[in-house]
Amino acid sequence: MVETQHFASLLLFYNSTGYTYTAFGVEFYTYHMRALLLIDIQNDFLPGGSLAVPAGDQVIPVLNNLQPHLDLVVATQDWHPQNHKSFASNHPGKQPFEVTALQGLEQVLWPDHCVQHSEGANFAESLHMNKVEAIFRKGMNPEIDSYSGFYDNGHLKSTGLADYLRGRQVQQVYIAGLAGDYCVYFSAKDALLEGFDTFLIEDASRPISQDGFEKAKADVVSMGGQVVQSSSIL
Repeated sequence: MVETQHFASLLLFYNSTGYTYTAFGVEFYTYHMRALLLIDIQNDFLPGGSLAVPAGDQVIPVLNNLQPHLDLVVATQDWHPQNHKSFASNHPGKQPFEVTALQGLEQVLWPDHCVQHSEGANFAESLHMNKVEAIFRKGMNPEIDSYSGFYDNGHLKSTGLADYLRGRQVQQVYIAGLAGDYCVYFSAKDALLEGFDTFLIEDASRPISQDGFEKAKADVVSMGGQVVQSSSIL
């Protein structure tokens, strides 16, 4: 979509990649740096993993196709210690997917997953990593979970991702991966709070709960983000 605005002697055109403007007969173009955030494309979230997201492997070819079309690619990686308190196994008598509280926040208790240095924590073998310039690990504090690639769930500690993106002059962030209703969703919310133009790529994400994903997408839109298809980027 292209929008046109007139300001006296300035003619301004806007599209998804930047501004083209003519001032006093001279044409200028301001480009928006675009980053792709690959959220937690790890073995434990794929079919056969300990916390498998339904059809999670289907996002990989979409993400591989997208990478050459954006300026910067970064990845997040769940990287939990074995004693992480989001694991049901660390709460005697509790079962996976029961709900408790950590640091005063509601916490789903998960099966053990993405334990540091385990095969389940590794990135999917078929995911192209040659364009990934940086990896941001999260979930290392055993006392609190970290769905977002930007902060832990209580916003107690930053991963440094926002500052990294700003340092690379990124204005637009395209977010996709696993799981759509948790780590993708929380990453999109924090990207918006950090002031980035934020796009959740629907067909490059898969949720644990489809109902939860519908609510997540609506919330992202209500905060000023956009939900898009990969075809709009290719």
